[in-house]
Amino acid sequence: AVTTLSSATDGPAEMSLSPTEAFRHIAHAHHEIYALYDIAQTMGVSLGVEDAMSVIANKLRPVVPYSACALFLFDESSDQLRCRFATGADTSVMRDLVIDGGQGAVGTVARFRRTVVNAHPSTDYAAAGSRHTTALQSSLISPLVFNDRLVGTLAVYHVARSFYGDQHRRLLERVCEQAAAVVHNSALFEQTREDSWTDPMTGLPNTRYMFLHLTRELARAGRGDAELTFMVLDLDGFKDINDTHGHGVGDRVLQLVATRLRTAIRPYDICARYAGDEFVVVLSGCGREEADSKRRELHDAIEDVQVEVTPGTAIGIRASIGAAVFPHDGTTYEHLLAAADARMYQHKNTRRTGRPPFAGRHTTGDDTAGFPVPIG
Repeated sequence: AVTTLSSATDGPAEMSLSPTEAFRHIAHAHHEIYALYDIAQTMGVSLGVEDAMSVIANKLRPVVPYSACALFLFDESSDQLRCRFATGADTSVMRDLVIDGGQGAVGTVARFRRTVVNAHPSTDYAAAGSRHTTALQSSLISPLVFNDRLVGTLAVYHVARSFYGDQHRRLLERVCEQAAAVVHNSALFEQTREDSWTDPMTGLPNTRYMFLHLTRELARAGRGDAELTFMVLDLDGFKDINDTHGHGVGDRVLQLVATRLRTAIRPYDICARYAGDEFVVVLSGCGREEADSKRRELHDAIEDVQVEVTPGTAIGIRASIGAAVFPHDGTTYEHLLAAADARMYQHKNTRRTGRPPFAGRHTTGDDTAGFPVPIG
């Protein structure tokens, strides 16, 4: 029997098929159409790149099988593609790949905006400078283009040689047509969210992020019967620096202090710019004894900073620090802030009277180097 099938995607075609074969082709075409519709319906659900790509990767597997799937985002300023998402084989290796435009299969797809079929995945590892020996044998990589701008590339890999054919290429390109806008918007959302949590002057987290982080850490400390230290730091005489040497010097002071504080704390602790010349530090799992030592360390690190104001002339920086410990000095953000703020001003006033800061550790209420009785 001769049956004429009209493909909605590839145009009319005359094929000599038995009824069974014809129905099989129709079912397969319907399956593809439904799968593409399902992907389109779920793509706009998530906001972050990781979540959006998890949805896309899960929906993609039934129509374009893979052993690994990866998203490479294009950085126009550096002409590089960075792996932003990976799932399946070689995930930990892929996530570290950075490929120059025009290099490897991924870079070639980005440069010419054309799908590459069955290139060996090792070309991308080599282009990224990785010596990893992969079990993956074939790849299918398509460009993601939104509003005529390259967003990145979507790549699938398989352990079988020459696994992908023209049908896979066609389907992946259809998916990429829809995925490009989703990935673009997801990356834009993440950048906007990061900007909303970051102080543009210092690059530190801002007050909004600090509050979210502290709320989470206080809840965790409360559940685990743990301690937490909250510090408030204020730069002494910062207004005089701005008035005497200009705001450009003042900005450099803030940036240098931010760098010192960031490098002086553990990776899972945070330092945030609180307001003007004030900073806050949140140290998880940190009790009174350790907090007292850390406060001295931060104080010395800041006062070791020298800022050049004119060629050959530099000024030093002075800072006052107060600390409060959860749960001894309070169990809420407001109580800890009040206690740390009061001790910071005690420290500042002590320095003005000429007493050396941190001259010795005592336990009396008028000593700002130790931890007096709870405030408030």
